[in-house]
Amino acid sequence: MSALAQARLAEERKQWRKDHPFGFYAKPQKQADGTLNMMLWEVGIPGKKDTNWEGGIYKVNMTFPDEFPTKPPKCKFDPPLFHPNVYPSGTICLSILDEEKQWKPSITIKSLVLGIQDLLDNPNIADPAQIDAYQMFKNDKAGYERRIKQQAIERRPK
Repeated sequence: MSALAQARLAEERKQWRKDHPFGFYAKPQKQADGTLNMMLWEVGIPGKKDTNWEGGIYKVNMTFPDEFPTKPPKCKFDPPLFHPNVYPSGTICLSILDEEKQWKPSITIKSLVLGIQDLLDNPNIADPAQIDAYQMFKNDKAGYERRIKQQAIERRPK
């Protein structure tokens, strides 16, 4: 594990605990021995108010590579979401998560979660990752919106 990645993630955690968007959570996972695995975080992203996503909390696993912050984390919805920019595996297709596109080492966890939240209600149909969701979004908007509202209900906090 890289010392640079560890130091950056420790700083990210400190900043997050001081100041994070309302309704979100982000925390490193605990290992079997009770210590924190700074390279694997669980994040909760609330659906934006006044959207079909409202009410749901969408869990994302962020796996940071040893090369972080030079390389972006892998982000996966768990369970996978029905969304044009989410692969069936749950992996999120977003330009700021792609080192070939808009990833920059200065991007913070806070920026990532806000970007992912924005993607929920604003799919990028130029870069689809899930054919069924993409086709429904394009061809049956009302059906897509019903499906999203149902997904939000299923992901309400218990």
